[in-house]
Amino acid sequence: MKKNILIIGATSAIAQATLRLYAQAQDNLYLLGRNQEQLNTIAADATVRGANQVHIAVLDVNQFETHQAKLNQVFETFQTLDIVLIAHGTLPDQTACEKDVHQTMTELSTNGISTVSLLTLLANQFEKQQHGSIAVITSVAGDRGRQSNYVYGAAKGMISIFLQGLRNRLYAHNVQVLDVKPGFVDTPMTADFKKGALWAQPEQIAKSIVNAIHKKQSKTLYTPFFWAGIMLIIRNIPEMIFKRLKL
Repeated sequence: MKKNILIIGATSAIAQATLRLYAQAQDNLYLLGRNQEQLNTIAADATVRGANQVHIAVLDVNQFETHQAKLNQVFETFQTLDIVLIAHGTLPDQTACEKDVHQTMTELSTNGISTVSLLTLLANQFEKQQHGSIAVITSVAGDRGRQSNYVYGAAKGMISIFLQGLRNRLYAHNVQVLDVKPGFVDTPMTADFKKGALWAQPEQIAKSIVNAIHKKQSKTLYTPFFWAGIMLIIRNIPEMIFKRLKL
């Protein structure tokens, strides 16, 4: 049976890798992103790969006042949604954020508050329809604040806490809530970083997302799997030691 799938932040590398898998399964896709030209290209590719339907629309996630109307358009096309994946985000310049409160607030909005806005609206629809899967890409950075990226980590940590509550709320309504926490991923957003053994490709992350959704795993998903162990150690380093580390 073909699924109706909404992907927000569809131009991100992980989102593209994920939607390609759903296109190959001949599902129906609704793609929201900031760049019309990129969306056109991605939609054409998804159609070639076998997607049954592909709809696109431009969304600036920081324009909160447009969220409801944009989602209304989605639900006018698909009366119900089986899956929503929220995948948008930026990687802030931590030093620049420290020097400019406006930039800090913008990054918190893009990486955190905008997702809370979208989730609040989507949760009401999923509660009403009594089925479906909500998946959000957060980050292992949200598990503990580090001097090198605590603005980004704070935003992702906020979403993870929000998803915990949402999972608790929607469990009784047969709705899956999946918090996807990738580690280091080789994407255009991390192009300037030196890569090593801990780095994964977007396709690896996409496969783990699709698999977890298929299995109805309503939980926090560390991907690749070894990040669960790494972050367990990092979360349990005593604060008197952790605050002295250069991380």
